[in-house]
Amino acid sequence: MASRSCIVKIISFLLVFAISGTILQNSLAWPPRDDESPSKNGDTSDAATIFKPLLLPSTGTTRSASRSLSSSCQIQGLDDRVLKVYMYDLPAEFHFGMLDAAISGRPWPRNISSLPRYPGGLYQQHSPEYWLTADLLSSTDPSSRKSPCSAVRVADPATADIFFVPFFSSLSYNRYCRTGHRFQGGRGCVENDRLEKRLVEFLRGQELWRRNGGADHVIVMHHPNSLMVARSLLKEAMFVVADFGRFSRAVANMRKDIVAPYKHVIPSFARDATTFESRETLLFFQGAIVRKEGGIIRQKLYEILKDSPGVHFVTGNTQKDGIRSATAGMRNAKFCLHLAGDTPSSNRLFDAIASHCVPVIISDEIELPFEDELDYSQFCVFVESDKALRKGFVVRALERIGRDEWTRKWAMLKSVERHFEYQHPSLPEDAVHMTWRGIAKRVPALKSMAHKIHRYDRH
Repeated sequence: MASRSCIVKIISFLLVFAISGTILQNSLAWPPRDDESPSKNGDTSDAATIFKPLLLPSTGTTRSASRSLSSSCQIQGLDDRVLKVYMYDLPAEFHFGMLDAAISGRPWPRNISSLPRYPGGLYQQHSPEYWLTADLLSSTDPSSRKSPCSAVRVADPATADIFFVPFFSSLSYNRYCRTGHRFQGGRGCVENDRLEKRLVEFLRGQELWRRNGGADHVIVMHHPNSLMVARSLLKEAMFVVADFGRFSRAVANMRKDIVAPYKHVIPSFARDATTFESRETLLFFQGAIVRKEGGIIRQKLYEILKDSPGVHFVTGNTQKDGIRSATAGMRNAKFCLHLAGDTPSSNRLFDAIASHCVPVIISDEIELPFEDELDYSQFCVFVESDKALRKGFVVRALERIGRDEWTRKWAMLKSVERHFEYQHPSLPEDAVHMTWRGIAKRVPALKSMAHKIHRYDRH
């Protein structure tokens, strides 16, 4: 009898072990198989039906997601915590499908460590959408990520601090609205408009959006002409923008939104050994001189500065030859001029930082990225527009800056340039980390607002 009882116990133990192993294996399956059920978030709208197969899996994968996070990222604390981000699994046509048609039919590229490249040239200046999305994807992929994370993707929306919408809105505008598509049959940016309308329909049909009115959702709207159709319909969201020049305050403002840097087009200046004396040009500007709206100051300053000694102020293009000549010019100049154009900001400021050319900012309405942490006056020179238009004022102000003061600013540029670098995988204190950190600072206020909204939900 004792022998039979022992055998029964052994068989029972093996059965429990086998069942547990199966449950554990299933719980660690991430990403889910194509035949697995999508998450159940209570959506019954047409938009939910369109997107439902591509939403994140059920909350049964939460344990696996958290395990993969700790194994793929060395978590870098944000006040002893990491930003937890729920990212929607939108169809590829909203993001990487614009870069590689082969990705269509599944939400994400198969190889996270070798993502399709974002277009170069001026297209790349509005690419934060790409770098933030790639950063979240790699945060749960041990094969592609060994560096620290400041944000990690979570599978369970109940554990998320914010909700990220991976729509490459700037690329969509550049691809569909800056080409011949806009002239086909006089229909405008047909494909871009279609994507924006589908996005609005989808988000406003989500319980996760409706719960807090979309205030805890993050959407990148970096190009000033991106999201033209959707911006007013999704204005409750937190936008990641380049500046606020093209938006009404009801749509985008400093209270709720984040300013992220442009990606510089000019290459970084590695092993820069230049000196005050070796940089022969006093002030450099190359770019479009005639602009509309706030950029009218460019034409006026051109007339004032064009013949000044030591000043290089010329029109230029953004083709390879133009970028090459701008690179050489900025690296040979002590100061580089940043003027308001069609909007208060441009990538020229970040090209100057990458070139260690002290920026001279003449743009009264400019909002700068990460200014709560960075004192731009330590590495830039600010001049009010009305003073800049006084003949000789700018040149005299710069000539009063001697070798020691300029060298301090130059050294500070070399120190802070890492904050304006986009890369994948991201590195500590780079533009991706700094942007996530800015978003994380909004979270306590969002949670406070959410708690107030839901005070009486039980009644």
